[in-house]
Amino acid sequence: MSVAGVVRTTDRPTDDRRTLAPLGRRTTSVVERRQYGAYRVLTVADPTGPAPDPGQFYMLTAAERWGGGEDERPFLPRAFSVMSARDGELDFLLEDVGPGTARLCELDAGDELHLLGPLGNGFAPPREGRRPVLVGGGVGIAPLVIWHEALRGAETLLGFRDAAHAEGAVLLPGARVATDDGSVGHHGLVTDLLPVDRSIEIYACGPPPMLDAVAALGVPAQLAMESGMACGFGACFGCVVATNDGYVRLCVDGPVITV
Repeated sequence: MSVAGVVRTTDRPTDDRRTLAPLGRRTTSVVERRQYGAYRVLTVADPTGPAPDPGQFYMLTAAERWGGGEDERPFLPRAFSVMSARDGELDFLLEDVGPGTARLCELDAGDELHLLGPLGNGFAPPREGRRPVLVGGGVGIAPLVIWHEALRGAETLLGFRDAAHAEGAVLLPGARVATDDGSVGHHGLVTDLLPVDRSIEIYACGPPPMLDAVAALGVPAQLAMESGMACGFGACFGCVVATNDGYVRLCVDGPVITV
């Protein structure tokens, strides 16, 4: 993933203290699986882990059958933004887009998985006098759910491919929706719905073209970005992305990048 058009700034509007993950992965189990159109939500027990910051992520692996088959190499862990956290449980939003996510989407109540997190930098409060606007695309709506709860509501704009994917909008009640095919809400890009207002601060997560469009608006924004990760601790350099301000490791410098 290249985000060369994004300029990373260093004026994060907080002291940048993140919630730290306990050392080592922990084995836990699925409490519940729910389906919303093309997406699945896994509720996972995590009674001993710290409460995550909105925008942080976890590395997930299925405890069984986590690999390409007999005598084949295991899959790398998959990174997922936490969607919500409450009473020792975590919610994750999944979409079946390949063999690793397909295996995670198969998990149901009682199945075990390994969990590492919370990791990375999360969202920070809006800079003084700015109104938050949340913009999500596809499975990228996940970190906006927990942030919407923390903000106690904010204007929210969501973009999806089609009606089956737009069923995920129920996770953010009151959101305005755009779809590529016009089957639900606005026919077009979610960025078409952004208000003409220079006093806003945008919180966005979604596909790279959407994030590039948000960054190009020239208003303060916090972008929750995605890249392939193997470790989550910055050791493997697998999630390095280019910005106009140099290279960053999304697992430790992000996944939320302030622009």
